[in-house]
Amino acid sequence: MITDPASQQAILLDHVKKEATILPMPPAASGDASSLASKVAAAEGQPPAVHVEDLGKSMIEGHEVEGKRFTLPAFKPPAKPAMPQMPKMPQVAMPGVPKPPTPPAMPKVPTLPPVPSVTEVWTSTKLKTPVLTKVTTTAGEQTTYCKPVSMDEPHPSVFQIPQGYKIKPPKL
Repeated sequence: MITDPASQQAILLDHVKKEATILPMPPAASGDASSLASKVAAAEGQPPAVHVEDLGKSMIEGHEVEGKRFTLPAFKPPAKPAMPQMPKMPQVAMPGVPKPPTPPAMPKVPTLPPVPSVTEVWTSTKLKTPVLTKVTTTAGEQTTYCKPVSMDEPHPSVFQIPQGYKIKPPKL
């Protein structure tokens, strides 16, 4: 896949068939994560309850980065629906037959203390892309690391269809 935001094209390469399909790309959306979060919250009719903390500047592999920590309050899951009740059967006492034992009560699910969701994002000041992202929730911790690349302009051949490839019309 070759994506060229300048020409707003994506080129899908099939190396087996030596074919290229040119697809139009929609213009890039502007905005950052916090504006996106506020748009989502506004659409849901509730104000965003995100606490944003500036972590300052640091260096990752020689690249200057800026850090932010986003803390969302603990998620409260919806209440479980009640179990349907079985109709009560009339109790008929039969002489000489012992009464059946009553089943034990179901054990209660332990309640865990609410844990907020914390996302830490370290963004390259030059590339304007996240380099290190750490998400911590009740499910665990996930770390994503994108190795910073060269700031040099890529060679124009990177955005061209290789020689010998046929251009195939896109399927609509």
